[in-house]
This record gives sequence, structure tokens and C-alpha cells, in this order.
Amino acid sequence: MTPAHTLAAIAAAAIGFAGAPAAAADGVLIAQKITSGDKTTTLQTQLEKTRMRAETDQNGRKMLVVFDGSAGIFRSIDEQNKTYTEMTRADVERISSQMSGAMAQMQQQLQNLPPEQRARVEAMMQGGRGMVGAMAGPPPEYKKVGTDTVGKWRCDKYEGTKNGEKSSEICTVDPSALGFTPSDFEVAKQLAEFFAKMMPPGMDSLFRVGAPGPNGFSGIPVRSVTFKGGTPQSTTEVTDVSRQNFPDELFAVPAGYTKREMPGMRGRQQ
Repeated sequence: MTPAHTLAAIAAAAIGFAGAPAAAADGVLIAQKITSGDKTTTLQTQLEKTRMRAETDQNGRKMLVVFDGSAGIFRSIDEQNKTYTEMTRADVERISSQMSGAMAQMQQQLQNLPPEQRARVEAMMQGGRGMVGAMAGPPPEYKKVGTDTVGKWRCDKYEGTKNGEKSSEICTVDPSALGFTPSDFEVAKQLAEFFAKMMPPGMDSLFRVGAPGPNGFSGIPVRSVTFKGGTPQSTTEVTDVSRQNFPDELFAVPAGYTKREMPGMRGRQQ
């Protein structure tokens, strides 16, 4: 799971939260189902004030990431091979610097190309940004189109348009009825700050509860659908939320796992 995909998944989980009063327990467990074509992925996220754990399961293939906001460490754990990789704030700084240098060099090389060829290369680069590119930039403009039901929630339905094209469809519930607190999402903000230098502008919009303004939406999404060319691409639904107290070992690397070097980390300082 890449940092960009992880941010998207955790952001969706965080803004989809709905649960019991804050006094019940310190942690929040959020269960989601993500459907894309004939593929279904389940996402289970545990959130605490400074720790986060997310586990996905797609056709029996599990992926696990753990973020420790206090220590500033992001880990990817491979249960099948019993290995793990980790990234620190220093690593993010180093990768960001390398990316900036590579981008500056590429832009310089593009200036030497004929205009038509440069335009083709820039279009290919734009198309290759994938999900991250779609999420970056100005947010969609939303319009309320009715109501619907998602699981146990009656929700308000909105359509989002971007550059004149339908880009999303969400169904939201009134936050006043859900009993969450801003501190429940503090670790999601910490994760966004951790990867900020590696993410394109606009990614911070993923962590906003609701989209304020006359063209935004009101409430917390319990279902989000993305569109491309007018066709639904993926649907994310919150299936359950509960308050729990999580044991420390849930956020730790299991005993006996071997640490692997993350790709692109050869220049890191020990």
C-alpha cells in the first residue's frame, strides 16, 4: 500500500466515522467496504490520538500499515512473508528532496523539446498521476440531490462535479447525531503532516469533515462513489464503527519479523 493510497484510505475512514460518545473508550474501530468493478476490499482501521493501524483484505491478500505519530514512524508489515519496512520523518525529507530535484531536472529537459512533443509528454505525466492526481487540486463542487439509506444511516445525497464533469457522489449524516470529537481524528492529521512534503497540493482537503462554503456538502460521508467519464469507478461504504481500547501489541511489529530496506532508501543515514 503506497503512502498516497494509505492517506486516501485513512482519510475516508476518518471522515466516515460515526459512533458512541467519547467517554466510552479511547480508540475508534472503523470498518469499511471498498468495491471497484468485481473486486471487493475490506478496510479495518484502528485510530487513537497518536497511533493508527489499517488492515486491508482483498481476496485473502492482507496488507497492514501502522503509523506512530509520537515517534514519527510509518511501517508497512507483510504478514505473508513476515517482513516489514519503515519510514521516518528524515526519510520523507530525503525522498521529498530527491523528488524535487528530479522534477526540476525533468522540467529543464522538457524546455528543450519541440512544443508539440513537450505537450504530449506533459499530458502523459498528468495522466500518470492516477488517484493522487484526481484528488489533488481544487475540490469538487457539490449539489444536494436527495436522500438515501446506507446501512443503519439515513443520509443526504450529494453530487460532486469537477471541471464541469461529475466526479463523485456522497451520502452524509448529520455529525450532531454521531457523538464524535475532533480529537478522534488527530492521528489522521498527523499522518497528513508526516507525508505533506511528498503529497501534491490539495491533499489536505481529504482530512476536512464536510466541505464548507456554498458549493460544499454538509455532514459526514458514510458512502463515497468516485466517477470517471460519467462511470462509477469505486464505492467506499462505512459498514460499522465501535469504540474500543486497543492493546499496545496491536501497533507493534510482531516478534520474529525481519526488517527490509524500503525501495529508494539506499541513501538513508543510519
